[in-house]
Amino acid sequence: MPLYEHTFLARQDVTQAQVEALMKEFQGVIEEGQGKITKQEYWGLKNLAFKIKKNRKAHYAFFNVDSPPAAVTEMERRMGINSDIIRFMTVRVEELEAEPSVQMRKQDRDERGDRDRGFGGPGGGRGGPPRGDRGFGGGREGGSTFRSRPPREGGAPSDRGPRPPRDGDAPRAPRRDSTESEG
Repeated sequence: MPLYEHTFLARQDVTQAQVEALMKEFQGVIEEGQGKITKQEYWGLKNLAFKIKKNRKAHYAFFNVDSPPAAVTEMERRMGINSDIIRFMTVRVEELEAEPSVQMRKQDRDERGDRDRGFGGPGGGRGGPPRGDRGFGGGREGGSTFRSRPPREGGAPSDRGPRPPRDGDAPRAPRRDSTESEG
């Protein structure tokens, strides 16, 4: 029999228990069609990249399916009718993976918490500044928008006097003060 990986997204306002009931319902549809689901995974409530039918989040569920095409078609037909399902996708594969999916492994990694994973550096490592100091927006210090640097020699820029001539500049005539009278 053909092998499939099937993922569906349920609305954000249904409960996890309702999603698991949907998973059992669709497992029954596959079994009625002489197929079997070899693995089921509930991936949790996750953010969507964009709104789908006014939902910003969705419950994700995953199946490994070993079934005739007619049973998968019937399951997809019923998912299209069900108002709690906002999206689904079935992909035919050559072989099914027995170990947990990438999403479940990612969830295990998230549960382990923040710890150094060998990327180096105090801010999670990826070559940037520590997380609290991005170098923009003033940060906690409330200073300038960029990292502070030592003051220039001679004080503020306005205290430096006249600008020295550049190459190719004609010499400038001295400025007249507006208080001086002409004539």
